[in-house]
Amino acid sequence: MSFWVDRGHPGRGTIEPSRTAGRWPGPAERSKLALRGLLILLVPLTSMFGLLISAYIMRRHMGDWQPLPLPWQVWLSTLLLVLSSAGFEWARRAAQVGWVDDVRRGLLVAGVLALAFLASQFWAWRELQQAGLAVATNPANSFFFLMTGLHALHLVAGLMAWLRTRAVLAGRQEPAAIQSTVQLCAWYWHFLLAVWLALFGVLVLMA
Repeated sequence: MSFWVDRGHPGRGTIEPSRTAGRWPGPAERSKLALRGLLILLVPLTSMFGLLISAYIMRRHMGDWQPLPLPWQVWLSTLLLVLSSAGFEWARRAAQVGWVDDVRRGLLVAGVLALAFLASQFWAWRELQQAGLAVATNPANSFFFLMTGLHALHLVAGLMAWLRTRAVLAGRQEPAAIQSTVQLCAWYWHFLLAVWLALFGVLVLMA
């Protein structure tokens, strides 16, 4: 993009695509830029969850640590998130070949299962509190609520991206835009699944 000034009227000008200074990015280029932005975002998120897991492992060796019995809802949450990620993968592959109906079905399944995941998380937190295992009871409890709550917060952000993806689909955008948006949403969801599996593995092994 470049800015040119009318020599006869120096106070006036316009912004337009320039053949010499650059050109408008096409759908493929916009998709690559968006993917690069997503990868840049995932780097600090990976570091944050990695540091949290490291702190959990180191803190458990202190004398006031009492292992937390994991509620069975955590296993249900894991299954729901795996199926939700599979729904996003279904939608992503359907978007690549232009099967819009399958994209809609995949997104719907993924979103419903994601909401069920959040519901199972709230269920687990409530069960722990009713059992007298609140956040401040001991450090193990605090870490459990912090780790699962932080992950749930990022999943809520993912649901906002899911809503935007459904809006793009409902707006009958061009196939390239649909494919790019669904792909980004699916990959972010796969990242959330990988993070959850890491958290879940640590919690099970250290319980």
